[in-house]
Amino acid sequence: MNIKILKIEIFKFNVEITKPIKILLGNSDGAENLAIKVTTDNGIVGWGESSPCAEITGDSQDTNYATAQTMARLIKGKDVLAIEERMKEINSLTFGDPSVRSAFDMALYDIAAKAAKMPLYQFLGGERRELRTDLTIGIKDTVEETVAQTKDIIASGFDAIKLKVGRPELEDVPYVRAVREVIGPEISLKIDSNQGWDYPTAVANINAMQDFNLQYSEQPIAAWDYEGLARLRAKVNLPICGDESVFDHKDAMKLAKMEAVDYLNIKLGKSGGIHSGLKINAIAEAAGMKCMIGCFAESRLGLSAAAHLAMARPNISFIDLDSCYNFKTDPVIGGMTFDDKIGGLLNLSDAIGHGAEFDENHLNQESKVTI
Repeated sequence: MNIKILKIEIFKFNVEITKPIKILLGNSDGAENLAIKVTTDNGIVGWGESSPCAEITGDSQDTNYATAQTMARLIKGKDVLAIEERMKEINSLTFGDPSVRSAFDMALYDIAAKAAKMPLYQFLGGERRELRTDLTIGIKDTVEETVAQTKDIIASGFDAIKLKVGRPELEDVPYVRAVREVIGPEISLKIDSNQGWDYPTAVANINAMQDFNLQYSEQPIAAWDYEGLARLRAKVNLPICGDESVFDHKDAMKLAKMEAVDYLNIKLGKSGGIHSGLKINAIAEAAGMKCMIGCFAESRLGLSAAAHLAMARPNISFIDLDSCYNFKTDPVIGGMTFDDKIGGLLNLSDAIGHGAEFDENHLNQESKVTI
């Protein structure tokens, strides 16, 4: 079977969020994303989404928008099912803009699974299992604000919280202590420093938090400092998760060889898509490491693709797919939903592909480019 790409449509779209997130790398009060719509010569449509995060990936909505047009011209008219070749072409075009590379990857996998008449997780060789996401608490000015949001999350039934940290010296300790006291011993709690600490501060904080029953410390020190991560992992009694340190499978291989981390965080917008995410997970699994699936500011469409990858690979054990939980509007039809009875439970239908599409009325029609 040979299915050719007939046309590609590119749109900008923005969504505000009700609860802005503050982390050490910057603030987020909404999503500034791209929608990619790929139509084939036999009428199958695949959708992808880019959600750039300049502080981490170095790209933006505008750079994604320009790069997407070049990528579209590169793959138009070619076989959409030859994902290995299409992604080789896309990845050879640039080392940057991983989020828009992910958007094309998402659309290609959506089409391939639709052509096979399978939900994407099944197309990837997986079977149905439960996925339950945590919910993130950003950097707050006071412990009281942090406690207030914690209580809201628990009232919503979530069984896992990710708490942003990375403040100077030992300023994070009372925040983490307060959250643990509120949630009790049963709720999972992990911390994410977003590179906010140096090595001595990371050691001091993790040791000071040793009685708080933390699940892991995510990216405690600088992304480039692989040696520091390995030294930290050997020093403290808490698993270390690499996030900004691992973009693609090559980074995963280096971290695994150095025994620098216990877990790897896969984000489609960071890895360049499912194609690379599968490789990261395979390397982690071979090295005896679990993976986490994370997000930037994707809508339910991008999260749907990520959820299908996680469902297909049980080694992806930690689920952090909460980016659109507080979106003011929802531009997506179908796809993953948050269960309204069990907090954090993700519902995926057995619709073919990743099951989601954009309502084009929510997309910026003035920005639309057709290749």
